[in-house]
Amino acid sequence: MQPYDERLTAPRSWWFIALMAGVAMGLIMLPFGTLPMLGGLIGGAALTAVGVSSYGSARVRVVAGSLVAGEAKVPVSALGATEVLDAEEARAWRTYKADPRAFMLLRSYIPTALRVEVTDPRDPTPYVYVSTRNPEALAAALAAVRSDAS
Repeated sequence: MQPYDERLTAPRSWWFIALMAGVAMGLIMLPFGTLPMLGGLIGGAALTAVGVSSYGSARVRVVAGSLVAGEAKVPVSALGATEVLDAEEARAWRTYKADPRAFMLLRSYIPTALRVEVTDPRDPTPYVYVSTRNPEALAAALAAVRSDAS
């Protein structure tokens, strides 16, 4: 059973911006004719949509005894205390409280986050910062995996 799985999708407004980027490219290409204008419209919108889609494709999962955040996979046994961060605290940990050695999967359009200490002495990473829409559920999933392992 997979206790937690979340995709950090981009907000709808970003898709509208991608469409508008296509319209802008179409208008830029308009002086060259109808076909280049259509190519600019379609190509600009498609390229921007690919960028938005790839940025919003990051996943946060707790699976097989590990926290998988983006491309990082950390065993739950190497994790310590969790701290649920509200919008204000999450902003603080993204800025002036941040440690440059920390692993951060952050998305600015998601206001809340979870901070998890890394307890492995061989790992120089002090903590993992993960943007999540439901930090309580992620903390509970980590606790559940930890209790199952012991």
